[in-house]
Amino acid sequence: MVINVILHISGEEPIIGEIEEMPTPQDVILLVKNPRRRDGRDLTYLGAEEISYVVWPWDKINFLEILPSEQEEEIIGFVRE
Repeated sequence: MVINVILHISGEEPIIGEIEEMPTPQDVILLVKNPRRRDGRDLTYLGAEEISYVVWPWDKINFLEILPSEQEEEIIGFVRE
């Protein structure tokens, strides 16, 4: 299952990407698929446009936001009181 996340990296703008599974306390790196800026544009500091995975060390990441999946968004609907 793909998990959409927002990475907050030290000294950088937030980055959106996907991870395959939730990180564990033993992890020292985070493997992120399709990293991009919040507006969808490519990251300027990556060398090639065709890069699909990037590995970030946890000591560079301030925190990680988990975005709701499509399934979770379907559960929450309009409630009429």
